[in-house]
Order: sequence, then structure tokens, then C-alpha cells
Amino acid sequence: MSDPEATAFPPPEQFTAEALLRCYANGVFPMGEARDDPRVFIVEPDQRGVIPLTAFHIPTRLRRTIRKDVFVVRVDTAFTSVLDACAAPAPGREDTWINGPIRSLYLELHARGFAHSIECWRDEVLVGGLYGVTLGGAFFGESMFSRATDASKVALAHLVARLRLGGWRLLDAQFRTPHLDQFGLIETPQSTYLRMLGTALRATPDKTVLTRPLTGEEAVTYALQPTTQAS
Repeated sequence: MSDPEATAFPPPEQFTAEALLRCYANGVFPMGEARDDPRVFIVEPDQRGVIPLTAFHIPTRLRRTIRKDVFVVRVDTAFTSVLDACAAPAPGREDTWINGPIRSLYLELHARGFAHSIECWRDEVLVGGLYGVTLGGAFFGESMFSRATDASKVALAHLVARLRLGGWRLLDAQFRTPHLDQFGLIETPQSTYLRMLGTALRATPDKTVLTRPLTGEEAVTYALQPTTQAS
């Protein structure tokens, strides 16, 4: 990987789920060069993308979509399918950083209760979602996909609603993107991020909230309270 902020990790067989959790706890995260490249790299950006849970923004049109319950939103009912959909080629993203070793690691974290998927379903077909890792009061968003208009955005709003309701302190988005800017993402130096992370890791959120069913109206309410954003 050409990124100077990325360093190669030991061979995949030495990169365990425990090592992956230690990476998150220390403010770094794994990536692969390509789907068919078995190497795993550890990335530590100089600037970190964070979505402040107390200043989340939902654009007006998207609020209407969420409130209409256009999608059935479920949690952890199709983690593998979400992971594979995030790794699949898509317009503008013909390759992926989710290679075989990384896929296996996240499947293990899911089996152990550390990795979760937020899923959008329509007519019993999975049309969008996201997945990430939770550790203490931090949630590390990893990837999202959408096969229907706004599906991944709805999944993100439902995630934020649950994180706020359950007492999480940090939603890490890794990098800043135009797609995430609309939700209030900020960019912060890694040194500041590490302080935020340390505080979040000491929190003890109610993890049962992640799988709690929410209507679209509830998702908008919990995602925006107590700071309702202007559109």
C-alpha cells in the first residue's frame, strides 16, 4: 500500500481477533490493498473523521424518508450478507479493501458480539446497510452499501439513534467524505481523536439498545435530541 500512514501487519495467520480489538483501542484500524491481496495493513490517519453524536444532522428530505419507514430496519440478522455487500464491486468502487483475512476477522468479531450490522430491507430483500465494531462506548464504522436510494443513509440514522439512546460516546468514521459531511462529520487531529477515544472506551453503554426495534419516527427523534439540527 502506497499510503505512508499505513504499515504492514504480521502475516494474516498471526493477526488475531484480539489483535484487531487492540488496534481499535489504540486508535488504528486495518485495511487490505485489494480483495485478492492477503496482506493486512494498519492505518493511522493524521486527520480522523468523526460524526459527533450530539450534533448529528439529518437533511430534511431524508428525515421524511426515515419517518415513512420505507425500509424495514433490522440489526444483526444478516451480518455476513452486509459484509459481503460492502466488499462487492460497485460503480466508483470497483475494488475493495475487504480481503479474505479481514473478512474472516470481522466474522469472528461478530460471532463474539463486537461487530454489528444495521440492515435495510424492502420486500424481504436486503437493499442497504452498514457494519462496524463496538468497544466500550466507541463505535467504529467500517463500511456501508446501498442498492436502493437512501438505504445506507437510513441505516446510519438508525445506528446513531441507537448509539445515543444507549449511551455511546464516539462514532468513528475513519475518513472524511462528501457523503458523510451532510451528517455533520468533523475532521480532528489524531492526537485529539485519541483523547476522545480514551474517554469513550471507559463508558459502559447499554448494548441491548443496538437490537431494539425503532420506528422511523423514533429513529429521527433519538438521533437528533437534544440538539435538533437546522436543515
